Amino acid sequence: MLLCPVRDCREPLLRDNHRICCGRGHSFDVARSGYINLLQPQDRRSKEPGDTAAAVAARRRLHDRGITAPLLAGISQFVAPSANDIVLDAGCGDGYYLGSLAGQIGFDGHGVDISVPAVEAAARRYKNCQWVVANADRIIPYVDQSFTLVMSITARMNAPEFRRVLRNVGRLLVAIPAPDDFIELRGDGRDRTDRTIETFVQEFTLVDRRRVTTSADLDAGAVDDVLHSIYRPMQATPMQAMRLTFSLDLLLFRVK
Repeated sequence: MLLCPVRDCREPLLRDNHRICCGRGHSFDVARSGYINLLQPQDRRSKEPGDTAAAVAARRRLHDRGITAPLLAGISQFVAPSANDIVLDAGCGDGYYLGSLAGQIGFDGHGVDISVPAVEAAARRYKNCQWVVANADRIIPYVDQSFTLVMSITARMNAPEFRRVLRNVGRLLVAIPAPDDFIELRGDGRDRTDRTIETFVQEFTLVDRRRVTTSADLDAGAVDDVLHSIYRPMQATPMQAMRLTFSLDLLLFRVK
């Protein structure tokens, strides 16, 4: 299913022990943890693109506390994937949503992210999915019509590539921060729903929408983890415990 990411190649990639290769001789290593790094030099805007190791670790601690479990449950109920689905999570981060859903439901899961620390963490924890380092803003390194479901959960959006890799009966889940997400830290947010729908209107039809919201009483350490995970500058004053809102707007599209 994978394609060679080298510019002007796009040949299928085949597994050969601890490497994968295309017919033109381009080859890529498979890490010990199992992920595949297809990121090309031209795909990097910085030396270490995407989530930092600190951000990945902070977000994982929040997941492990169970704080994001209601969001996961809301996504699962909203999308209702089946064991027959082939699912791509574009911008998968540390793999929490895809890996958890694949473990519960048993579908064939594939995650792509530009961050090596994030994909490394995903591959170590969720062995039931395939994890790839790549720049999905440029090219999703899978053949046409590979997936029945694509998810973009608070990640970047590449509508043409989402459409290319989805089957003609495929679905697309887009989750964006709702206006009240982290309102206690960010203040009032903007409603991004209409603008997001406009991003996909040419290739997709909106079929459902829902907001999933939860709140949690966090100690000072967990609040600091939230700040790390959303790249907010660390405050000079010590963190204080607070009740914090987590909220996502879920948009479900079908291929036109």
